[in-house]
Amino acid sequence: MDFFLRDHPLVLFATSLVVLWLAGWAGVALSRWHHPNDSGISDTFGVLMGATLTLLALIIGFTFSMAVSRYDQRKNFEESEANAIGTEYLRLGLLDDASAARARGLLADYLAQRIQFYETRDGTQVAQIEAKKAALQSAMWKAVEAPAKSGRDCVVALVTSGMNDVLNSEGYTQASWWNRIPTAAWFLMLLIAVVSHLLVGFGGARLRAEPELLLILPISVAISFMLIADIDSPRGGVIRVLPHNLIAVEASLQPH
Repeated sequence: MDFFLRDHPLVLFATSLVVLWLAGWAGVALSRWHHPNDSGISDTFGVLMGATLTLLALIIGFTFSMAVSRYDQRKNFEESEANAIGTEYLRLGLLDDASAARARGLLADYLAQRIQFYETRDGTQVAQIEAKKAALQSAMWKAVEAPAKSGRDCVVALVTSGMNDVLNSEGYTQASWWNRIPTAAWFLMLLIAVVSHLLVGFGGARLRAEPELLLILPISVAISFMLIADIDSPRGGVIRVLPHNLIAVEASLQPH
C-alpha cells in the first residue's frame, strides 16, 4: 500500500471492497457454527459491534481530516511559491541590465519546470524535472551571488533575499508533498474495517436470506477509503492541486 494502493484510489476501492465483502461473508460463515440465543450474550454482542463500527467511523473521519489538511497545505505552498517567484522577478529588475536579463531568463525557465512538476503524472518525467530544477536553482543562485559579492548594498541584499525565498518555497512545497498519511495508519484502519465487517456478518441473521445487504457497508467504507486516498495523493488521484497561481505568474512575466 505504501507504493501502490494509496496512489491509485480506484484500485484501492476495488481491493478494499472485495476484502471487506469477504470479511463479512466470513462472519456469516462463522455464525453458522456459533449463534448464541441467550439474550444477555446477544445484547453484549450488539454493544460490541456498535462500538467497533463507531470506532471505525471515527477513524475514517479523523483520517479524512488529515488528508484534507495536507491537501490545503499543498495548496497554500503553491500559492506561496507563486508569490515568491513573482516578487523576485520584479526585484531582479533592480540589478544591472545584463545581470537582470540572465537571472530573469533562468527564473522563467525555473517557473516552467515548477508548473510541469505540478501537472505531470509520469514518474520518469518527474525525475527529469527534478534534475532540471536542481540545475536551475544552482544557476539562479550564482546569478545573484556575483552581484552580491561585487556590491553589498541594500538593493542587492533585497534581490538575494528574494531568491532565497524562491528556493525555500520550493523546499516547503516538496516537504508538503512528502507529508502523507502514514502507511501504518492505513493498515490499522483497514484492520478495524475487517474486524467490523466480521462482526456485522456474524451478527446479521438476515444476511443469509438477503445477501445483497452485505454489500451496503463495504461499498460505503470502500468509497471512504478511495476518497481519502484521492485527496491524500498529490499526483495519483483526481483531486489534485493544480498550479493556477504559478500559471498566472507565468502569464504576467515580461518578455525576457
